[in-house]
Order: sequence, then C-alpha cells, then structure tokens
Amino acid sequence: MAKEIKKIGVLTSGGDAPGMNAAVRAVVRASIYYGIEVYGIYRGYDGLINDKMEELHVRSVSNILSRGGTFLLSARSEAFRTKEGRAKAYENFKARELDALVVIGGDGSFTGADIFSQEYDVPVIGIPGTIDNDLAGTDYTIGFDTACNTAREAIDKIRDTASSHDRLFFIEVMGRDAGFIAVNSAIGGGAVAMIVPEHNWSIDQLIKRLRKGAANQKASNVVIIAEGCKLGNAYDVAAKVKEQLDYFDIRVTVLGHLQRGGSPTTMDRVLASRLGVAAVEGLRDGQSKVMVGVINNKITYTPIGEAIKTVKRLDDDEFRIAKILSI
Repeated sequence: MAKEIKKIGVLTSGGDAPGMNAAVRAVVRASIYYGIEVYGIYRGYDGLINDKMEELHVRSVSNILSRGGTFLLSARSEAFRTKEGRAKAYENFKARELDALVVIGGDGSFTGADIFSQEYDVPVIGIPGTIDNDLAGTDYTIGFDTACNTAREAIDKIRDTASSHDRLFFIEVMGRDAGFIAVNSAIGGGAVAMIVPEHNWSIDQLIKRLRKGAANQKASNVVIIAEGCKLGNAYDVAAKVKEQLDYFDIRVTVLGHLQRGGSPTTMDRVLASRLGVAAVEGLRDGQSKVMVGVINNKITYTPIGEAIKTVKRLDDDEFRIAKILSI
C-alpha cells in the first residue's frame, strides 16, 4: 500500500516562469481539499536547507493566479548539489514531518529532486515549470505559452517600425538549447526565417531566403534567432548577413528576460492548475520520482529520469509550414 500522505512541501526552483504561482495555488488548494497539510518552501532548495518554510492555507494563495513569477521565490542552489547540503535538507524535511515534496521547475530542479528522492526515499513529484518547453513527458510546460505570446507581441510591434523604415530585424528569443519559443513565435509573428539550435542552418541558406524575400518586394523582414543557435547570437548573425547584403538597414533586438515575466495566459493558468491538482492526487495514489505532464490533453506521469534525459524534438512540420508562409 502507498504511504499515507499527511503533509506536503512545495517549492519552485530554477528559472521563474509565468504560471508557477498558479501551480503553487493548485497544489495548496488540492492538498487542503484532500485533508493534507502543505508547507511552502522559500527560495527553492536553499529554503529546504535553511528551513525557510511555512504552512500555507487557502487564503495564503488568494489573488496569485494572475501574477507572474513565484511568490515562493526561486533560486539555483549550489549547496543542494552537495551531499552535505542534501543531508541538511533532509534533516529539515523530517523535522517538519513532511511526507512528500512537490518540485516546480525545469530539468536542473528535477535532477536535484531525483537524487534527493533516491538518497532518502522521499516521495517526489515534479511539475514542469519552464518557458523553454524542453522537457519530455509533456506537450507543454508551464510558462511556455505566455513566453511565446510575449515574444509574438514584441515581434508585431517591431514589425511596425520595420515596415515604416524598410528594415531587416534580427530578434533573439530565449529557450537556451531548445528552439520551441523561436519556432512558435516565428510562425505566429510571420517571420521570414528562424534559426534554432536543433537545425544546422547556414548563413548562405539565410542569405538565399532573404534575397528571395527582397525579390518578392517584402515590405519588412524579421528573422528569429534562438539564443542557443550554432551560428552565434543575433548580433553575430546580423554581422555575417551585413557582409553579404549591405543594402539592408539591419537592426537587432534581444528580448531577454522580458519573456519570463508578465501575467500568465489562460492556457498557462489552466495547465498549471491541472498539473498542480494531478501532482497531489499522484502522491495520494503512491506515485513518486515522476513528473506530471499533459500529452494529447491527458494527464500523464513520466519517470523524472526519463523526462530529463529524453530529448524533446521540434515538430518538423512546423518548419515546413513556416517555409511555405515566408514567401
């Protein structure tokens, strides 16, 4: 039989993502609904190590559904990477009489959760909260949709000035080593091209695409660059293009951490709410060392190790669609 869960700890770790607050809210309210005490752990794993936690109630999570960031605060804990740090965290975990841990974050956060769970046999469930959308075991991660909408809104505004001055803009979006934000914002923003880490696009291919657009008298040109692309950052790519197409008036915009902030979209709020409830219900059913996700609109539980190690691939059909629409 599964161990009875009477008290849960919840933390947010790593980079913040819009919708994390909605996920915490769901974990808290689902726990209370099922008669489980829930403690909020502040500043990620550092809060577990330094015993920075407090019991949360229904009203503790009022009016946070629409807020970006995370009211529990987040951090990347170097101390938790050490055995000594994890041992201290476990001491506090036991002192607070916690039975399980819910970790909201990305692959780095889940790696720590997986190690902690293996070392001390602590029931752990991960909720994917990262704008990068780079975790296998779920179609979407919390924060991804909001980040794409933020990027697309910026592209729309930049296109206005690009059209007014007949300029070529290179816009760099986040995503680390994954091109999901770049692909979605490029299609949604009508970009002429997108360069992502997963595809080995060359400068010559980009030049060819831009020349074709010029021949078709495109009034504006926007190229989306994923921050981890192999050709370099947006400034590097712009400089290489300028060497061959000096007739373009070229500008560069790096959106940066703008994409992490803001009120989460309806999609992210609903996703976070579903995953938060599913995490609590999974723990009650004896699930552990898993990440909760949504695949084909159904709740799924994927072993954390598999979610971290499996490479989530871009949909090649989206590249085909983007090429067709870029003429």
